This record gives sequence, C-alpha cells and structure tokens, in this order.
Amino acid sequence: MPKPESKMMKRRLANAYLSSVISITLVLLLIGVAAFVVINSGSVARYLKENVKISVLFVQNATEQDAEEYLGSVRALPYVHDTRLITREEGERELAEMLGEDFLDVFETSPVPISVDVTLNAEYVVPDSLAFVSEVLAASPMVEEVDSQQPLVAILNENLAKISAVFGVFILLLLFISFVLINNMVRLSVFARRFTIHTMKLVGATKAFIRAPFLRGALLQGLISAFLASAAIWGIYYAARSSFSELFEIFDIVTLLESTGIIFVCGVLICVLSTYFVVGRLVSANKDELYY
Repeated sequence: MPKPESKMMKRRLANAYLSSVISITLVLLLIGVAAFVVINSGSVARYLKENVKISVLFVQNATEQDAEEYLGSVRALPYVHDTRLITREEGERELAEMLGEDFLDVFETSPVPISVDVTLNAEYVVPDSLAFVSEVLAASPMVEEVDSQQPLVAILNENLAKISAVFGVFILLLLFISFVLINNMVRLSVFARRFTIHTMKLVGATKAFIRAPFLRGALLQGLISAFLASAAIWGIYYAARSSFSELFEIFDIVTLLESTGIIFVCGVLICVLSTYFVVGRLVSANKDELYY
C-alpha cells in the first residue's frame, strides 16, 4: 500500500507538471500570434498599397464609350492591379450623399465628370513609380486631371517602415522573454526531482541513462503545450475571421499552418534543450550543491 508521503509527492509533481504545461502553453500562444503577424506583415502592406486609388478625371465632353476605350488600354499596363469606371450618374449619387440631393439645381449641366479609379500592384505604390504612372495615365487627350495620392502614399510607406521596425524589435524581445520563461519553468520542474537524479547517479547510472526519461518527459511536455497553443490560435483565428471577414481575406491559411509549425518547433526545442542542460548540471553537482 503506497505511503501517504508517496501520494503527496506524486500529487505535487502532477500539479507542478500541469502548471508548467499551462505556463508554457500561454508563452507558446504569444509566440504563435507574433509569428502569424510577422508572416502576414507583407500581405497586410500589400493589401493597403493595392487599395490606394488613383483618380483619373475625364474632360467634360468625354463619353462613356471614350472611357471604356481608355480603360481597355489602361488594363493592359503591367503595373495596373484593378480599375473601376465611375459614370456621371454614380458620381452624382456619391456627391448627393455628401452634399445633399439639391446641390445640382444651381448648375445648368452636370459638373460631375466621368472618372476612373485605378489601383496599382503594391511594388509600384512608391513616390517615384507613381510619378511615372501619373504621366502615362495623363497622356490621353481625354484626361483632364490625375490625382495620384502621392502625399498619402509617402505617409503610408513611412508609417509602414516605422511599424515594421518597432514590431521587429518587439518580436525579438518577446522571443527572448519566451525562451527565458520556458527555460526557467523547465528548470524548476527538473530541479524538484534533483534528489532522484542524485540517487540514480549513486547507483551507477550514466548521464545518458539519467537524461533519457527526463528528455522523454520534456518532449511530451513540449508537444502537449504546443498542441494546446495551436488549438487556441486556430480558435482565435476563426473567431476573429467571423467578425472581420474582409480583413482576413488577406490572410492565407498556409501562414496559419506555418505559425503552428513554429509553435511546435519552439515548444519542443526549448523544453528538450533546457531539460538536457539542467539535468546535465544536476548530474555533475555534488550532494551539498543540491540543497542550494
């Protein structure tokens, strides 16, 4: 019949193991979220750039047929991502929503020209390329004005660069903190069994033999924690996607799989490596050092 002390020790080890798994899971969840954001940062930047619209305004006597012919030539350009024709009627409706339905009563003829919204491929949404594209779009005699949104693009590129730099530093700091936290939790878990390690050493067990069960436990601990963290991040992904469906159209499911892979690699590697070095240090320690 097992002694009460033995039951209590097993209960303590089980509680310590459960606490360690939960803590590592939370840290791995942070790593997974950070990895997902970093992997998708390029997609987010591309999405923002490809939604910057260049407005091409036609002369007053231009017809919709002229605009369609113009669109045909513009769509053939290699740097054009998408185009949209805005007729006079659509333009009048949009202005009526902003200025009121009676604003056209003061004009004999409609002052709203036919226009085209052009979006470019992301790599061309930079000031130098925009200047070149504006010249090409304005070359037609049917075009009166081209608004290339250059000030907006300059601000967008500047802010994206700042955000990328700040977020890069934050991610590196988070990874360092995560490594330290998981390493300390593994150390505490192994250190609680330091006298078991010393007893195994006294009966002649080799370092490899002593390490083996601890490494298997660390591998299992890392896999369980990584699985729980991955399940949480997938749940967060689908919950957020149902609320922000338009934003999540830019996120590829493959990037979520990549983030899951990073979670498993980090969880297993950090747990196993930390356990390897901690057990090695405890095996080399003498009896007096085990009390400090």
